[in-house]
Amino acid sequence: MALVARGLAVARGGVPLLEGVGFALEAGQALVLRGPNGCGKTTLLRVMAGLQPALAGEVTAPPDAIAYAAHADGIKATLSVTENLRFWSDIYGSGGVDAALERMNLRALAGRAAQNLSAGQKRRLGLARLLVTGRPIWVLDEPTVSLDADSVALFGEVMRAHLAGGGMALMATHIDLGLPEALVLDLRPFKARLPEPGSGGFDEAFL
Repeated sequence: MALVARGLAVARGGVPLLEGVGFALEAGQALVLRGPNGCGKTTLLRVMAGLQPALAGEVTAPPDAIAYAAHADGIKATLSVTENLRFWSDIYGSGGVDAALERMNLRALAGRAAQNLSAGQKRRLGLARLLVTGRPIWVLDEPTVSLDADSVALFGEVMRAHLAGGGMALMATHIDLGLPEALVLDLRPFKARLPEPGSGGFDEAFL
């Protein structure tokens, strides 16, 4: 099982951001994307997760293997913490709600409506969602936003267990999650070269 990118080119709003991106992840590996704000990290993650098409290249992954988590927590405000996790567990047919509550330190909040959680608690619930998907490949865009230091450490433990169990993770983060073996890919060398004005390039209409 592997997650592979070959010659990927991606764009946001019609403007090319990255080109020629390639990497391969195998079971037990994590890859951290690095680069300045606006360089294309989020766009690349969305392409890898199948949420938008690439301009060029291809992504290879096992069917139904990817779980994606970004800035939105993906929770329903009027449902309780447990009901939110059960909702996603039913969709994926995976179970594991009790284990997810325990591992993301949500047991004491199990009956509380999501709309009454703090920002950090909502983020922990959103990340607990990963645990009930049963999917081996996690694609994560700044997963520790709104988390305090203890919760970051907690998620680091969850991540290490996921990798130790043969899972994979592709993420954009500036926070140290305690993954010393994680691979790092600097996206700056893959910055797309924009066509000259009047050349008839892809983004001419936006100049």
